[in-house]
Amino acid sequence: MLPIDMTFNDGHVVSIATYSVLLIISVCGNITVLVNLIKRRHISNPRVNIMLTHLAIADLLVTLLLMPIEIGWAATVQWRAGDFSCRMLAFFRTFGLFLSSFVLVCISIDRFGAILQPMKLDYWKRRGRFMLAIAWACSVICSLPQVFVFHVKAHPEYPWYEQCVTFDSFPTKAHEISYAAFGMMMMYVLPLAVFVFTYSSILCEISRRSKEGKLAEGIRRVTVGTLGRARIKTVKMTLVIISVFIFCWTPYNIMSIWFWCDRDSALQVDQRIQKGLFLFACTNSCFNPMVYGYFSRRTVRRSHHELHRKVLM
Repeated sequence: MLPIDMTFNDGHVVSIATYSVLLIISVCGNITVLVNLIKRRHISNPRVNIMLTHLAIADLLVTLLLMPIEIGWAATVQWRAGDFSCRMLAFFRTFGLFLSSFVLVCISIDRFGAILQPMKLDYWKRRGRFMLAIAWACSVICSLPQVFVFHVKAHPEYPWYEQCVTFDSFPTKAHEISYAAFGMMMMYVLPLAVFVFTYSSILCEISRRSKEGKLAEGIRRVTVGTLGRARIKTVKMTLVIISVFIFCWTPYNIMSIWFWCDRDSALQVDQRIQKGLFLFACTNSCFNPMVYGYFSRRTVRRSHHELHRKVLM
């Protein structure tokens, strides 16, 4: 009798059903964001629009490359597409995830510069394009090892059963854990550290300006009440961004660490729970268009209101 992880089980059913739902939500959400950004590209902040566009593209890559692969793989259980496809699809499985995280980092750094260095808007405009280029390049570099690590290997006891795995790709267990830890650092730890630093700095700066009762030179003067509303909005956005990121990525990384440290005990966990936790790696691509779409829509509404008021005047 085959081991449970080598047969179609409840965990695979959970994967197929959940990935299918996430795929529909993510496609609809990210395409809607893209269409709105294209329609309103001349109304709202073009620099922010460009970054939101790249974020939507990154999330669509996750949606259209990773999720269908996971659905098909869960349905067949074993790998039946050959060694070359195994290596290529392993690359694209992580590429979209890296890119999505790195673009979020670009957005947070851009907001950091816009608030703390308002006199250098032209500099941050050029820096924004450069950061996006670096994000794409780093995503390729971080994903490239997947081509060499993953390969098709037959089961030693069941030669007819082949799987796309990393077995025998590392000389020692320590090398394997180091490689996995590097991926976690780049996808989760580094972006989270950047989020905490940039948005904490933004909140501190807004708080300082609020106490002074005016904005720094080069920014229009505003009342303390207006600054209070701006600070509240920034606090809300910061909490949403960080909370969603932690919510989406923490369960995935906890389960990954468990597998690294004690694979045997991790495999004893119910298959449905295992698959459910790993699914959280993709949920960020569904929540991103909701979070950033919501805040960008409010910005666009304010821009329409200000434009309408100027026309009336």
